[in-house]
Amino acid sequence: MSVRLVFDGKVVVVTGAGGGLGREYALAFGERGASVVVNDLGGDIKGGGKSSDAADKVVEEIKAKGGKAVANYDSVEDGEKLIQTALDAFGRIGAYLDNCFPCLKPITLCTFNNNFKHSIADDLIHRVHLRGSFMVTRAAWNHMKNQKFGRIIMTSSAAGIYGNFGQANYSAAKLGLLGLANTLAIEGQKYNIHCNTIAPTAGSRLTETVMPPDLLESLKAEYVAPLVLWLSHDQCQENGGLFEVLRWERSQGCIVRNKNQGMFPETVRDQWDNICDFTNATKPANINESLATLVEVLSRVETDEGLAPNPTSAMATAASGISPLEAVGQKLPESTFSYSHTQCILYALGVGMSTKDDHHLKFLYEGHEDFSCLPTFGVIPSQAAMMDGGLGSVPGLNFDFTRLLHGEQYLELFKLLPTSGTLTSQARIADVLDKGSGAVILLDVHTYSGKELVCYNQYSLFIVGAGGFGGKRTSDKAMVTRMAHPNRAPDAVMTDTTTRDQAALYRLSGDWNPLHIDPSFAAMGGFKSPILHGLCSFGFAARHVLKQYANNDASRFKSIKVRFVKPVLPGQSLQTEMWKEGNRIHIQCKVKESGAVVLSGAYVDLWKLPLTSFSSIDLKTGAGALHKGPYSGKTDVTITVSDDDFMEVVQGKLNPQKAFFAGKLKVRGNIMLSQKLEVILKDYAKL
Repeated sequence: MSVRLVFDGKVVVVTGAGGGLGREYALAFGERGASVVVNDLGGDIKGGGKSSDAADKVVEEIKAKGGKAVANYDSVEDGEKLIQTALDAFGRIGAYLDNCFPCLKPITLCTFNNNFKHSIADDLIHRVHLRGSFMVTRAAWNHMKNQKFGRIIMTSSAAGIYGNFGQANYSAAKLGLLGLANTLAIEGQKYNIHCNTIAPTAGSRLTETVMPPDLLESLKAEYVAPLVLWLSHDQCQENGGLFEVLRWERSQGCIVRNKNQGMFPETVRDQWDNICDFTNATKPANINESLATLVEVLSRVETDEGLAPNPTSAMATAASGISPLEAVGQKLPESTFSYSHTQCILYALGVGMSTKDDHHLKFLYEGHEDFSCLPTFGVIPSQAAMMDGGLGSVPGLNFDFTRLLHGEQYLELFKLLPTSGTLTSQARIADVLDKGSGAVILLDVHTYSGKELVCYNQYSLFIVGAGGFGGKRTSDKAMVTRMAHPNRAPDAVMTDTTTRDQAALYRLSGDWNPLHIDPSFAAMGGFKSPILHGLCSFGFAARHVLKQYANNDASRFKSIKVRFVKPVLPGQSLQTEMWKEGNRIHIQCKVKESGAVVLSGAYVDLWKLPLTSFSSIDLKTGAGALHKGPYSGKTDVTITVSDDDFMEVVQGKLNPQKAFFAGKLKVRGNIMLSQKLEVILKDYAKL
């Protein structure tokens, strides 16, 4: 995410801020540095009653997070008092958010005749929504005019835009607000006072009585706040606009909220051109069509389908910078990766291994008789293909690298990773997908030791905001994740606590992104502190499976696939839940402290226990003897080596010492005794 929007030094007045949308606005402004006047009369849904509790609680929430806020309990009809609160507390007023709580007193006008006794002009709704907004604006206007800056956000409604049965009073007031806002936009423009109108649909005390719970869950008030924050920022030059918080999401198939992800004003800012482009967009003719479209959009968000791209795909391709026809099949420059046992050990430490556990020693000590490289080290040689700048040179992939997210990862091993050597990686663009809100690049990387394939990685890279180019949504080349884990309690659970320096340690394996070490860079991305690498969590989860179901035998590991969901902060505990189904272990990884899922749709495939052949040589009895099968007595030295590597050693093509340090030949017991085997093979072997 690009530079974070802040409101340091700004004073914001939010009416109706004791709950619902107003509360979300107030909290969001407070979190981003604004001084907030939290206004709420404390009335009920019908406009009756009065209480200071609602405003006071929101003020306490803002202050608890280090923000500045004061409460105001006046009616919006007393606009001068409300603005005076801001001046007394903070000395100025910069933005006014009209969010008068929509109290309802339904009236139905069957005929306009003498029997109609209800006067809209005298109605409470008219006084609060229209006159109240006018009174507060009038009180703030001259202050904004004198300081040559102001942002005003009026809140209208679909009932005002389209009309709605039984809401003549409310509809009239809300559409009146739009007229007021349009005039203020014209009159205030030369003083740098901008006025815009929003018509949100969100879950609240009002809508909870008429909407089903699942729809309310999808219409959280927090999803509207990013739009309001952007319109209120001094960088935003929009003026005189009407924004229904649905249409800008679907204008060109651009959804700014994804399932299980947060929504931020920076995303609204960065997508503003798409948001305001209504080319080929549908125009709801009534409130039912408006709500129906909203439900359709939300269902696509929940199923992770996204919106269909705009038919003008050629124009969209040019705008997004993504062209699958040019990119797919392109090869990246070949990369090489040379390493020793030091890098293997450093990686093991980076994914949480420790000498506190004796079983970890085989991955941490090069002199261990079973010294091995962790299977997930296989991602390290392959990532050089991306980090050396090769991805940026591919035709048809013109995008901002600061908007690249690591979505999914697949790793498959074809043989044990050597504990030292030089590996070569060849990468190509397997496919490019259009997800509406972004583009997905499938990058295949094959890694070789000489001419022998060692491992295969598939990176699923999500480019925020690069979708809508008219491409396909799915690919048969993608290594798929499982949608959900088995519907039962986990068969096993393993937890490890990361250290405060976990990210600092893991980055030494080659991922130098400052997001994981530099607090200021992390803040630019919207994080309070540097976050852990997704591939570090990936390594934690994989070794949990390896320990639980393979006794830390790296030769049992076949493949792993994960989807990255949420970040982890160094110092938090990673909890891996495991479900065994044959040789596949389904996994889900969480932050133990919060319960937040960080890896989902994940699994590890293990090889079946191998059929092992044994031979023993007896050099103590008589002239010596060769026995096939396991030896019943105690052995002095045990040598483990594959048939192919054994033949290489016998033929003199593979140096035994190099084979040992490369992990191809393992010796347990009296190492010096193993030297006698060289004499036997040299003088007596019949090849």
